[in-house]
Amino acid sequence: MLLGALVDAGVPFDLLAGSAAALNVGAHLTMRKVSRSSLTALKVDVVSAEAAKNPKAEEKEHRHDHSHDHDSHEHHHDHGDHAHEQHDHAPHRSLSTILGIIDAAPLAASVKQRATRAFQLLGEAEAAIHSIPIEKVHFHEVGAVDTIIDIVCAAVGCEALMVDRWMASPLNVGSGTVKCAHGTLPVPAPATLSLLGDAPVYAAGIPMERVTPTGAALLRMLEVTYGTLPAMSVKARGYGAGGRDTPGEPNVLRILVGEAQEAAANNAGIAIIETVIDDATPQLLAYVSELLLEAGAWDVYRMPVQMKKGRIGIQMTVLSSPETMPALRDLLLRETTTIGLRWRLENKMALDREFLEVDTEWGKVRIKIALWPSGEVANASAEYEVCRNIARRHGVPLKRVMQEAMRAYAETQRAASEEKVR
Repeated sequence: MLLGALVDAGVPFDLLAGSAAALNVGAHLTMRKVSRSSLTALKVDVVSAEAAKNPKAEEKEHRHDHSHDHDSHEHHHDHGDHAHEQHDHAPHRSLSTILGIIDAAPLAASVKQRATRAFQLLGEAEAAIHSIPIEKVHFHEVGAVDTIIDIVCAAVGCEALMVDRWMASPLNVGSGTVKCAHGTLPVPAPATLSLLGDAPVYAAGIPMERVTPTGAALLRMLEVTYGTLPAMSVKARGYGAGGRDTPGEPNVLRILVGEAQEAAANNAGIAIIETVIDDATPQLLAYVSELLLEAGAWDVYRMPVQMKKGRIGIQMTVLSSPETMPALRDLLLRETTTIGLRWRLENKMALDREFLEVDTEWGKVRIKIALWPSGEVANASAEYEVCRNIARRHGVPLKRVMQEAMRAYAETQRAASEEKVR
């Protein structure tokens, strides 16, 4: 799916085909346009030398991939949407063997480094799951010829796009079970979960595997960050097709390539966690709020709400970065009496800020200034904590300190404006 999306987004197919040939593993790439729920996408397949000699076998492969089903096709090597060769009798490969194949290929050092990292991550995940040394890991599925080509060609294609960073939306990992060399496993597969780490995931749609171990390794290889679609001008787009054609659910991977908008430099994702509690004391909730702020929450607020059966509860809302959200979510479950919560990712926009110190009769006060993208001042305010400390130290009303600070700031701005006119 990734290879198809890369080619559709502008990566030359010949570049990927040449890279596959350079691996010298007895397989080549093919490309064709397909329809997935009426959406046109590119389908890239890895075809073995045996299939190439037998066109009917290849045709059977292409017919087969439209109805690929893990529950009824145990003989397929992969966990996902690949429509490649069967691997019942393919030799198992150790990590060192696979890394040797990559190292021997006439490819760019940066490509080898990325592909090696992907397989190293897969090996570490398998070793941890099965409690064996990484040297003893033998890849049943991901060591197959087609997946070696998948990962290496993905590294080639992603480098060809010359992008600075990779982002993805939260991952729909799917549900149900999948059959593989280790037997019947729950979806997401253990290796997939291990590789994804704290990436935001969810399950929706019909039971099927939607993120494979190989796909998870590719995400890690690219050092993907997660969140909402950033503000960008789209320069290219690509759609890569999976094997299934599920009615009403276009089985495609989409890539958008673009440039970040300078005016939206402070646009970012924001995680929002909410839970409603009706059996905790005010003291406990105040304590938890302090813990959340200390743990990196941007803000925490509470409000009374009416729950079912007329009970009054407290809704606790936590705002944070998407990266901090998992730790804060766990803290809420651990420290409060709630047994459930909800979270979501939304867009956040913040104006640029700068700070200026002004003189008052009690000392310097810092002014926070918010700026429009044009550089004009949108808002300004005296820093509360600084004014609060001055008010306590000198025994004067807080409001007087804040008013004097803003008067001094206005005078500074007026003087600057007059100087600019002269």
